[in-house]
Amino acid sequence: MNPAVNGSAHIPELPLPGTIKRFAGEQTALQYQDLKFILHRKLLDRINLETLSTMAGPRMRTEVRAAVARLVDEEKTPLSILEKDRVIDEILDEVFGLGPLEPLLQDHTISDILVTGPKLVYIERAGKLYRTPVEFKDNAHLLRIIEKIVSRVGRRVDESSPMVDARLPDGSRVNAAIPPVAVDGPLLSIRRFGRTALKGEDLVAKLALTEGMLEFLKAAVKARMNILISGGTGSGKTTLLNALSAAARSPLR
Repeated sequence: MNPAVNGSAHIPELPLPGTIKRFAGEQTALQYQDLKFILHRKLLDRINLETLSTMAGPRMRTEVRAAVARLVDEEKTPLSILEKDRVIDEILDEVFGLGPLEPLLQDHTISDILVTGPKLVYIERAGKLYRTPVEFKDNAHLLRIIEKIVSRVGRRVDESSPMVDARLPDGSRVNAAIPPVAVDGPLLSIRRFGRTALKGEDLVAKLALTEGMLEFLKAAVKARMNILISGGTGSGKTTLLNALSAAARSPLR
């Protein structure tokens, strides 16, 4: 996690497709967030999620979506069809997923998600850091998402245990810190891994290694030599380790 990105003016903002958009004014954004949370609370008051949890996944989501759509229609706030769909999708993300982070988690080109505050969410893609328009309502909203992540793996985060490491179902590494160790509010980082593991030959093709270096490392592994792999965040330590593990099973030439 790198809190130093907080407020860095040199980091470009990334316009993301889909439902992630920035509102024209701060007041409009606040009104939208307030509306979404009012609807979310009404949903929890109206339906029994424990009963719905006995249904199959797709059926449960369909039932909840229909309930949210009815709540949206009951509101006096004028919304276009696209805005209604967006509200519904985001409330479903709050109920079934990780709220504002869900669209980012669906994008497999993103390797890192860094949340340094409720209004500051960054991603790393292809080795470059971007600020996104994704926002949480406030620190309490961000904290609820962090608690949701860690509770899924039987962990907890509170004042007595303000730092936690966990994993998402897809294997992504999660690190979170909350007050008092995070003095400005909750911090969250999600480190994701590529869907296709690189082999030693791929590293050679990408000029990360020479063929001779790969053969030397494979020989060192087969000879059970001690190898220290070190480097900064995102430098490829895990990628190299996995490649060597796979390469060690192949015969030396």
